[in-house]
Amino acid sequence: MQLQDILFSQGFGTRRVCCGLVQQGLVQLGESRQPCTGPTEEVDDDGLVFWVQGERWEYHAQAYLMLHKPAGTECSQKPSTYPSIYTLLPGPLRNRGGGAAAGVQAVGRLDQDTTGLLLLSDDGKFIHRMTSPRHHVPKVYQVQVKHALDDRQLERLRQGVVLDDDPVPVRAADCRTVDTFHLELTLTEGKYHQVKRMVAAVGNRVEGLHRSSVGTIALPESLSPGQWRWLTAEEVQSLTKKAVKSA
Repeated sequence: MQLQDILFSQGFGTRRVCCGLVQQGLVQLGESRQPCTGPTEEVDDDGLVFWVQGERWEYHAQAYLMLHKPAGTECSQKPSTYPSIYTLLPGPLRNRGGGAAAGVQAVGRLDQDTTGLLLLSDDGKFIHRMTSPRHHVPKVYQVQVKHALDDRQLERLRQGVVLDDDPVPVRAADCRTVDTFHLELTLTEGKYHQVKRMVAAVGNRVEGLHRSSVGTIALPESLSPGQWRWLTAEEVQSLTKKAVKSA
């Protein structure tokens, strides 16, 4: 690929802007940071590491990320009240590909007060695979509740509760008490406010909500709220295989 096309695909601006970055000597290649001034220079993108204005980047044909979503953020490009989770990402990740659908997109949404693991990607097939109900991708939530939990509530969650917008009962794939006021709940669907509404349906109330895992991926303790990192190739493969096997 031409160097300017690589920069464009990675979200560093229009082709004209990318051409200018190279011509101004603001792009270096490899860990040795070899200077380059030819925008049309052919570059092997396999394992490519490059530097733009002093910041190190790795080439990714498609983006797969995890973000530790903090409370008080919205999973929206046009937030209404709270800051967008996209402001936590560097500009190139928000601009990849250009056009109206530029940048990575959240794989499903979490409420503004919900924390935890959020996946993002610019791969439409991956997003569909992870969010489609027919693939039954498990999502595990740590739920702090207002009232003491009892066996009756857990059994109702396992058997299914009816929400006001759907006559078909919604069931937890798994649920268990961690302690008196802490419930671990596993869902394979993604309805609006689903955890909060399910817990309310059994006579309790959610006081705190945190998503600890999606599919085969758990939120690492090393990733602080507001931080993000690339998924490894192995993690992407494990998520994809899990979704396909569950189809």
